[in-house]
Amino acid sequence: MNNFDNRNGVNSRRPALFMMVNTLERGGTERQFVTMARALAECDFEVGLGCLVCRGEFVESLPGIREFPPRGKLFLPYSLYQRLLLASHLRRRGTVIAHSFDFYANLMLIPAARLAGVPVVIGSHRQLGDLLTPLQFRAQNIILRMCDRIVCNSRAATARLQKSGLGEQKVTVIPNALPHSAFAETIPAMPSVPGVVRIGMIARMNDRSKNHVVFLRAAARLAAKVECAEFVLVGDGPLRAELETVARDLELGSRVRFLGDRHDIREVLASLNITVLPSSSESSSNAIVESMAAGVPVVASDVGGNAELIQDGETGFLVQPEERAFTVALERLLLDPELRGRFGQQAKAYASTHHNLETIRRRYEELYQSLLAEKRWEPESQNVRSVI
Repeated sequence: MNNFDNRNGVNSRRPALFMMVNTLERGGTERQFVTMARALAECDFEVGLGCLVCRGEFVESLPGIREFPPRGKLFLPYSLYQRLLLASHLRRRGTVIAHSFDFYANLMLIPAARLAGVPVVIGSHRQLGDLLTPLQFRAQNIILRMCDRIVCNSRAATARLQKSGLGEQKVTVIPNALPHSAFAETIPAMPSVPGVVRIGMIARMNDRSKNHVVFLRAAARLAAKVECAEFVLVGDGPLRAELETVARDLELGSRVRFLGDRHDIREVLASLNITVLPSSSESSSNAIVESMAAGVPVVASDVGGNAELIQDGETGFLVQPEERAFTVALERLLLDPELRGRFGQQAKAYASTHHNLETIRRRYEELYQSLLAEKRWEPESQNVRSVI
């Protein structure tokens, strides 16, 4: 059982860690936040959690999480008041490590932690930065200079930070972690059909940079050439109706299935033979790593951190984010079951070695402990009042 709250308060020799994220909606950053919070709570830390907006499917899995709602822009008076409340909370619980996990949490937690006198303050940059406005990027850059360290989930994510003047010594790259269940065998969500090869894309339909249309256009090209191909889209959002119209206009008919938002991603992956990620911007895609863990080869855009996950020609293919390139790579895998099998096995082995939870948890522990040592923190100085 995860130890996320301690309402009566105790004196503890374990470092008090406070982690914060924007919301608990379904998303890659949110999933990583939950995964690492659970893992670190089983280690030598008193883990407290906070968010800016307490909503989303992960809320129930993190009982006692505290909300510090800005209720508007992060530099308006009410948001500044919330930072004061957050700073007070951090002081009361004797927080010695504060770690924000995304853009909005960076802007809320980092100044509050400095105000509270927290010894170790860590920010995160889990995207390439090209999806932030210039004003957002400048604001985050100013805030991140207040950190002791910035965690990125790919080397690609560090590039723009370093170009903006944040030194390499200030950045640590820690990849995304996968829970043990990601590697386990499971019953497929869709029964296999003899002679049918399923190609799927798993991505929320609220972001045009995911390039669902590129997948659909490549699917139409393949459907006209290869009878065995079936196409699956997993996810939901405001773009779904538009994408369904595109599928109809391309006359994909029964060859394409929109499954909507699913909670059984492992079971869906067990039903697929190939996964696709044609995004124009990715730092470190959970969809890629989860597919690899399931032994499913991936065809992805050669952008951002994708090349740090996929070994081109060994565990999948990296191509330009346009329909013709995806069509060629997918057709090659479609027509070669032996190649699919070899890629899948090698992908699973890679994910097991580089993204297993124990390895990534140890990386976080080592980071926290090394920064505490730099600050000469002594456990006797900590008095934990409230973990949540």
